[in-house]
Amino acid sequence: MIFSEIYSTYYNAVSHILSEAVNSPISMERIREIAVKYAFAESVIPIESAIKEQNWQLILPDGSTPLHHKPDIPLTELQLRWLKAISLDKRIRLFDCNFDLPDDIKPLFTEDDYYIFDRYADGDDFEDEGYIRRFRLILSAIHDRCPLEITIRNKKDNELSLTVIPDRLEYSERDDKFRLLTSGSRTASVINLGRITECSLHEGEFKAENNKSHIGKKRTLTLELVDERNALERVMLHFSHFEKTAEKIDDKHYRLTICYDQNDETEMLIRVLSFGPLVRVTAPDRFIRMIQNRLRRQKQYDL
Repeated sequence: MIFSEIYSTYYNAVSHILSEAVNSPISMERIREIAVKYAFAESVIPIESAIKEQNWQLILPDGSTPLHHKPDIPLTELQLRWLKAISLDKRIRLFDCNFDLPDDIKPLFTEDDYYIFDRYADGDDFEDEGYIRRFRLILSAIHDRCPLEITIRNKKDNELSLTVIPDRLEYSERDDKFRLLTSGSRTASVINLGRITECSLHEGEFKAENNKSHIGKKRTLTLELVDERNALERVMLHFSHFEKTAEKIDDKHYRLTICYDQNDETEMLIRVLSFGPLVRVTAPDRFIRMIQNRLRRQKQYDL
């Protein structure tokens, strides 16, 4: 792994301990507090033991350190190249991130190095200055729980103005679009950011028409698959960002239970159908009927 979560966590915890010890001797109680804050709860035991037994020889028995300067953890060239590649992602600009990387660092990969075949081509324009400005304003409003005045353009190309409480931003990999989940309005609950033309903070009091939040509406889907043509690995990779459990039935058959947001139901339907006869939906009945109806319409269209 380019960045190790476990070891980086330990390094950062010890770095904070040494940074305080450079200024003045540090107590064991303070060492425990730093270990819990910057590492894991169970990290206190190995860190405290290593210090007491002088395995690291960085903290002396009196809590001082032989170091004269605060420690620094420089990034490797490989880590810098990976960060350079991430910094070139069009979506990074939405978050106003400044990587401040040297100009001579070459990206580890670029968009030209891979081809995405299962994504729609009409994704959001992440480089549009107006889109970037609205995205950042929405992100700030979500953090502060501040109502928004927004104007959207619907499918009939008509403009609609409404006041909403922003709850959460979601990104659809298949659509390559961000969407805003809202409450407080009866008119819209899920809004594609690409359809928002104007956005501003609501001034004054706001009386919500609908206080029902659309966050947390989860549904489950149960699949049984035949592990042929590497189906198990492909399914696990395809649904890697969903909460799920897997159960082995026999040497070739597996059962998967996937948890997803109800707003992703159409996308889930398309994803499941893409695996053909290797995957069979066993629950819920409602999703099975959706599969059947979709296949009937497809058959009529083919005829």
